[in-house]
Amino acid sequence: MKKLSWGWILTALVFSVTSACAEQKNSLLLLIPPILASRDTPAVPPPVSQTTYFPRESIWYQDVSAAGLDPQSDDVINWLAAEGGWGNGDVFQIDFGMKILQLQATVVKKDFIETEDFYTPDCDHVMIPVPEQGSIEGNSGYACVDDGDCHLIVADWDEKVLYEMWRADIRGGTFYGGCLAVWDMTRNYPPSGRGDQCTSADAAGYPLSPLLFNADEVASGEIKHALRFILPNSRIRNGVYVHPATHSTNAAGGGDNAPPYGTRLRLKADFDMSRLATEAARVVARALQKYGMFLADGGSIPLTAESDQYTTAKWNGLLGARDLDGIRVTDFEMIEAGARISYTGDCLR
Repeated sequence: MKKLSWGWILTALVFSVTSACAEQKNSLLLLIPPILASRDTPAVPPPVSQTTYFPRESIWYQDVSAAGLDPQSDDVINWLAAEGGWGNGDVFQIDFGMKILQLQATVVKKDFIETEDFYTPDCDHVMIPVPEQGSIEGNSGYACVDDGDCHLIVADWDEKVLYEMWRADIRGGTFYGGCLAVWDMTRNYPPSGRGDQCTSADAAGYPLSPLLFNADEVASGEIKHALRFILPNSRIRNGVYVHPATHSTNAAGGGDNAPPYGTRLRLKADFDMSRLATEAARVVARALQKYGMFLADGGSIPLTAESDQYTTAKWNGLLGARDLDGIRVTDFEMIEAGARISYTGDCLR
């Protein structure tokens, strides 16, 4: 969206005001049009100890190492194994392309034009803070040139708001947006999340960010949350989901023994860690034993990590994309999933 030149002048004046003139600064901010509203936020992202995106009692941080198995666990695992496991040549590969942008010193909130990937009432339409030097998933900038999922994720630590958008595309000053889910990071959401039958920036309907592990966590020796995994659409149960998922898709093609969205798999306690060549890989494996992983979307690369754009540690030399290749579907079990919910697509917010 086009910016007004006088707005930029006012913004510069506002941010030159010292802390001793806070009251005057607040008055000046009222003069800035909403599309140009900016504010001071930490330029350095918070350390790993502060990047828990929701209250610690949320399901994403629940220790399930002693949780009971789902009655369908053996059937689901055996069915997946018979279908070829993870897909992707049955390689438990890691995708490092997902980015969580941390707000920089001056961030402008931008409006967007809804595309066919924006669904009402599932998705939220609010202005989004877009860091100047950021980028979307799979791309070096904000243009969705690879025609992929192009997730735009922004964590606002001052306001405790998490913005997650699917199929973002910003080029030539025009912002096109698919489904945006806005999450309150102070809230422990119920099993129905933002609403049953409702999607989010992920097909399952829950947030991505708390399920992405990063290089600082791995380097520290411990991941303290569940992870995100995906499967080919043909290996996801059609028309059914389980909480904390709130959504399924018509692309899901699996039968009654396929795992539904919301399935939580746990790496077996007796998994032989010597099958993994690096300590970093074993850090991930231990998290999979303690917290498990949630089926979140359809695709080809099973496990999702966060880009090292905002971390001190870097993936290069720490963990490679195929370092978990020794882990098979049959090394997992499905923990109790609860009631199977038929997918209707009738989102109730």
